[in-house]
Amino acid sequence: MWSNLPFDLLSTIFSFLSLDSLARARSTCSHWNKCATSAYAAPPDYSCRHAPWFLACPARHRGLLCYAHNPITDNWHVLSLDFVSHPVRPIAPVCGLILFRQTSTTSLRLSVCNPFTRQFKSLPTLNITRTNPAVGLIEVGPSPQVAIPQFRVYVAGGMSEVPCGSSSYETTLEMYDSKTDTWRIIGPMPVEFAVRLTVWTPNESVHSNGIIYWMTSARAYSIMGFEIGTNTWRELSVPMADRLEFATLVCRNKKLTLVGGTCVEDAFVWELNGDDSWSLIGKVPAELGRRFLGGKVGWGSTKCVGIDGAVCLYKDLGSGMVVWREDVEKGRWEWIWVDGCCSMRGKQVQNFPIKGVVLHPNLGASCLGLR
Repeated sequence: MWSNLPFDLLSTIFSFLSLDSLARARSTCSHWNKCATSAYAAPPDYSCRHAPWFLACPARHRGLLCYAHNPITDNWHVLSLDFVSHPVRPIAPVCGLILFRQTSTTSLRLSVCNPFTRQFKSLPTLNITRTNPAVGLIEVGPSPQVAIPQFRVYVAGGMSEVPCGSSSYETTLEMYDSKTDTWRIIGPMPVEFAVRLTVWTPNESVHSNGIIYWMTSARAYSIMGFEIGTNTWRELSVPMADRLEFATLVCRNKKLTLVGGTCVEDAFVWELNGDDSWSLIGKVPAELGRRFLGGKVGWGSTKCVGIDGAVCLYKDLGSGMVVWREDVEKGRWEWIWVDGCCSMRGKQVQNFPIKGVVLHPNLGASCLGLR
């Protein structure tokens, strides 16, 4: 019966499988492999059916590998990145891939990678050589107008060389379009924003309602935003800005969300309203907070990443994570504890600092020219 099912129907059935079950289905026969890797295997609502995975990449160069946590089986897996041609560090997920920056050079060089299908592609060189700029990402499609998922990368600020041999703040913004595989300069930016994006802003960004947001790393925290449609810049305040030991922006249910912790045991979650005010929508349960902190006071070493469906607070590979995850069947968000990766198959795993990424893995055929 299964061999007689139409191609698109079988692919739609496969779209209901979790990532590990889909991988097993691919290994059954060539026909199932073709169905599982087709565009039908990852429809637009795929991410609504399955919890996202957490990927832990070394914060410093420790070999080309990463560790992935499967939320379905609550297991850790090691993924080799030996197919990547140079040392990299993740910036953010996009279209089921990971945007990386090359760590062997001070100027910004970007690439995209699918660690599950072992595909990799270096992006073209930027029009302007920049050191330490801010990087923003948006996904385009799929939709009735855009059938194939595409993405755009925005690079703002940074230091660039001038003819006399010194460096200056770069006051332009340029954009990469995966559809054309090219960069283009899209306009100037205020010098004060260029300075702050270069000195006080990490690479991480959040896109919500047509605006790319960056959190400044200088206390008291503040938020800078770039409105794509009008090429204008704006600044937002941060709740409890002078009391937070860490503050991170994530996207939750398509809305800009802020996660931050104070010098005591409290960590909060706020959501941005339409009038640029903030509403408190969650708080890390006291028991999970104490377990996460391990007897220490304050959240200063906490890192946080998020995506539609999950928000993860973490430290290093061996430490456990506090996860705020959407339970679609129950129709609510729940706080849970996830053990860190201390051993795999009975063998101890060395602990080290990590950079985390949360994404919905994609085993479909690449449409972005990855090799």
